[in-house]
Amino acid sequence: MNSHEQGEQQVVWAVVGTDIGPLLLAATREGLVNVVFHATDPVRDRALERLRSRLGTDPVEDPGAPQLAEAISQFEAYFSGRLHGFELPLDWSLISGFNRQVLRELAAGVPYGAVVGYGDLARRVGQPGAAQAVGVAMGSNPLPVVVPCHRVVESDGGIGGFGGGLETKRKLLALEGVLPEPLF
Repeated sequence: MNSHEQGEQQVVWAVVGTDIGPLLLAATREGLVNVVFHATDPVRDRALERLRSRLGTDPVEDPGAPQLAEAISQFEAYFSGRLHGFELPLDWSLISGFNRQVLRELAAGVPYGAVVGYGDLARRVGQPGAAQAVGVAMGSNPLPVVVPCHRVVESDGGIGGFGGGLETKRKLLALEGVLPEPLF
């Protein structure tokens, strides 16, 4: 029997309020596995169902679980401007292949307050013609904010797309000092 079959809790989750709306944070014993924007009840329920089907276990709400408590603390510090880099163990099991390679490079190589172009990120992973594929990888990022896909922009200065919505991307970039704070 593996440890999952011995009744140990595998996936814990909590919804936290932030300046960009409620975020669902989910973690396994390996680390943070999923961050979901706009985690209203219907969005949260769909996200939990996806986690259940992908990871094969029922996620359990437990904001006090050690692997979540630290993540919640770091998110609060990030949104208050006190934390400029997340230091959390990450569980990459929801993403693989090229997308995982690109997201790992993004997490390691694009610090707080910086941005990178889709094409530049493609070159960094040795695939200079893959700017569009980098965009797909950003859209499939299971760990937004921590793996900062909001820092990927168009080479012509455009903000680019964002799974959390452009207003959310603008707020995150403003928090990091890349864009001016929105006026309203």
